[in-house]
Amino acid sequence: MVIFDVDGVLTDGSLYLTDGGEEIKAFNSQDGHGLKMLKATGIKVALITGRQSRCVDLKAKDWGVTLVYQGAKNKLPAFEALLEDQHLDASSCAYVGDDLIDLPILLRCGLAISVPAAPALVKKHAHYITRLEGGRGAAREICEMIMQAQDTLDAHLATYLT
Repeated sequence: MVIFDVDGVLTDGSLYLTDGGEEIKAFNSQDGHGLKMLKATGIKVALITGRQSRCVDLKAKDWGVTLVYQGAKNKLPAFEALLEDQHLDASSCAYVGDDLIDLPILLRCGLAISVPAAPALVKKHAHYITRLEGGRGAAREICEMIMQAQDTLDAHLATYLT
């Protein structure tokens, strides 16, 4: 399973507020397609985010992601609940985070991933730091990297060439 933080990973971390107080986030369509591609190979995809936002629910539905934990100010209990629910060990999961709140999970998962804009302490504990920024292709990079490692990327890409 690959678990993604939202703000700063699936978005660039900017939070836009309307005059009415509604929060707006911008998602990268190529990142979203990467999540769909990864799911198509049988890898489970989940989201754990510290904020609560209806637009996250809408995007998760669009991507076919049903494992969504929002409002997790302390993300570790959400991570542990997700592992129990999916009958997985932490070592069989990758987690992608970009800030200090993500460290408890990054320290426990099998593959800790971060983005270039993350604080130094977070990057210090990451096994891999993406070349691309959060909300700017980092998620797609991760999805394709995992698919390449599992030898599923070329076959999936070939479906677009017929």
